[in-house]
Amino acid sequence: MSLYDLTTLTVRVATQGKALPAIEEHLKTAGGELLGVWNADIGALNQILIFRRFDDANALMDARRKLLAAPDPLGCAAWLEKLDTGTYERFPWLPEVETGARGPVYELRTYGIRYGALGATIDAWEKAMPARGALSPLVGAFYALDGESPRFLNIWPYGSVDERSRIRAEAVASGVWPPVGGPANLTHMTSTIGLPAAFSPLR
Repeated sequence: MSLYDLTTLTVRVATQGKALPAIEEHLKTAGGELLGVWNADIGALNQILIFRRFDDANALMDARRKLLAAPDPLGCAAWLEKLDTGTYERFPWLPEVETGARGPVYELRTYGIRYGALGATIDAWEKAMPARGALSPLVGAFYALDGESPRFLNIWPYGSVDERSRIRAEAVASGVWPPVGGPANLTHMTSTIGLPAAFSPLR
């Protein structure tokens, strides 16, 4: 099964416009299949999020080593304040991520999960997603293989921030969301609204 990498760059205030052209160029040889690049617009700011798919763990680790050894990581050393990486595997019943014009507003949500509850969480999402997905599509859901665990990432595209609010309210009001039993297994939640870079395959 493919592995997914979410690399988050925190850059100095008002430098995203300088960093993005360098990132675009460096990603051409950084490894993996580029799926999405977003500027954080709501949530933790001054962040650029890069989402890639790798064929296997060896390919992902090679890319990580290259990033760590680079004298100018992704061309952003002049503006970079922090760099975080996370390795993810998609929920097994979901298809691979499809790119294209699916936004242009993306929400990247991360949930902490109670220890031992990952399997129950995946099962609950599988039962609830047909009804929830009928309201708006899901880019994907992925559980973390490293870092602060257990946790999972879910990515949703919307036409606008207002559409996101309307659909989420409708999902809750109709009882199709959240998944039955799901919230009881969560420990914390964070959310970032990202706007795709011009060269992002998910746009």
